[in-house]
Amino acid sequence: MTPATRMGLSIAAAVSLYGLSFGALSVASGLTLWQTVALSALLFSGGSQFAFIGILAAGGSGGAALGASTLLSARNTIYAVQMKAMFDPSGWRRWVSAQLTIDESAANAMSQTDPEERRRGFWVTGLGVYVGWNLATVVGALLGDFVAEPEALGLDGAVVAAFLGLLWPRLRSREPWALAVVAALVTVLTMPMLPAGVPVLLAAVVAASWGLVTRGRSGGAESTRTHKEHEEVRP
Repeated sequence: MTPATRMGLSIAAAVSLYGLSFGALSVASGLTLWQTVALSALLFSGGSQFAFIGILAAGGSGGAALGASTLLSARNTIYAVQMKAMFDPSGWRRWVSAQLTIDESAANAMSQTDPEERRRGFWVTGLGVYVGWNLATVVGALLGDFVAEPEALGLDGAVVAAFLGLLWPRLRSREPWALAVVAALVTVLTMPMLPAGVPVLLAAVVAASWGLVTRGRSGGAESTRTHKEHEEVRP
């Protein structure tokens, strides 16, 4: 078993466990079994799915839930561009790889140095997480149907804990913490004035804008540094 395969299977096993929580929380939020299953099968983006049901559970509209979920999953577009540059899938593989492009599959692929290992890491992780997440979602949703009062078991608060569990490994530098604080402030300050779900949507807009601004600055700095290096080596 290659390193990329081992990493992909371990990631799939760990991430899939969150599908149990999602399935139970989704039906507790008011979605049916089949709506829950469809959300995992079609959207297939853990953070976006938890945000979607979290807004619905708080009384937010479907539009607000969809908007916040879409903004959170926009990062997969960037991953998709990187994956296409790495192994350029064609035919039916292009459509399948588009669905499997998530944080975990992209991270495993980009952490490898050998081209074959990159491809293997992407597919093993993507397929493993997809199958495991969807199976766990079904089990969690079926178990959730037997819970008469989800609030009594703390499932209304578990959605926050599960979302933080997905987010925590990514908070490894000061910038994500600063962004989290700003987004939290936007949410808290606008909650008394706006309908449920809209403050989260505004926070997502702030996060997306932050990413565009910082990416532009880093790109400009890199361009300036490259230009200076060329100037230094010019005779």
